[in-house]
Amino acid sequence: MADWQDNLVESREGMAAILKDTRRIAVLGIKTEAQSDQPAFYVPQYMAEAGYEIVPVPVYYPDVTEILGEPVYRTLAEIPEPVDMVNVFRRSRDIPPHLFDILAAKPKSVWLQLGIRNDEVAETLARAGIKVVQDR
Repeated sequence: MADWQDNLVESREGMAAILKDTRRIAVLGIKTEAQSDQPAFYVPQYMAEAGYEIVPVPVYYPDVTEILGEPVYRTLAEIPEPVDMVNVFRRSRDIPPHLFDILAAKPKSVWLQLGIRNDEVAETLARAGIKVVQDR
């Protein structure tokens, strides 16, 4: 069995392999079209334009039912079909409450966006066999 630390991906090659193996991405902390100037909206929008299927999981905006033309889910565990990746747009300190939800979704990978890092959560996910990219 591979060492869990092998699941902590830092190389360009490792990140490229994750993206190549990804089709369906749940975006935790996605913003709405009203915040289109923020990375938590325009990065998933770009990913959708690049051909990835985006599953919006906003943390706020309780009245929003659709983002980027896709239905909104309130938790990762609610998403009916498997996702390949959970892309996280949450402050580093706000990630631990989402850990069990991320684990329940059983993604192949979790990508914490630029400036986002939580080593304890990353270790837990890596030990569960999930590839983790932080601060990219």
